[in-house]
Amino acid sequence: VWSCPSFNELTRDGQEVDRWNLLHPTEAPRQSFVEQQLGKTEGPVVASTDYMKAYAEQIRPFIPKGRTYKVLGTDGFGRSDFRRKLREHFEIDRHYIVVAALKALAEDGKLPAAKVAEAIQKYGIQADKVNPLHA
Repeated sequence: VWSCPSFNELTRDGQEVDRWNLLHPTEAPRQSFVEQQLGKTEGPVVASTDYMKAYAEQIRPFIPKGRTYKVLGTDGFGRSDFRRKLREHFEIDRHYIVVAALKALAEDGKLPAAKVAEAIQKYGIQADKVNPLHA
């Protein structure tokens, strides 16, 4: 579990590294902070943000090759409610994070898809509800 105070700064760092690597083709390539940190770990990466998905999508180019990257965000119209209810509505609460992680593991062949379905049932997630983007 990681905390990300600024996807913007991680993106700027990654872009700076990309630029340096482009202009120094004969030198050992540098790695972005995201690559350095996530390169030490295994498995899928799930980003959950109270902002639009595009905010966390900024760092996708810097996720280490071969890693699954799932992004959960609050795409849709603004709402006013308790944070817990908003996270449930926009499908970014702890239950959706677990489902996203299990789905990524299933896509990577690490566990059967039935485990994802079990979690959806266990947490009472309504799989056929209206997408929050349109609700």
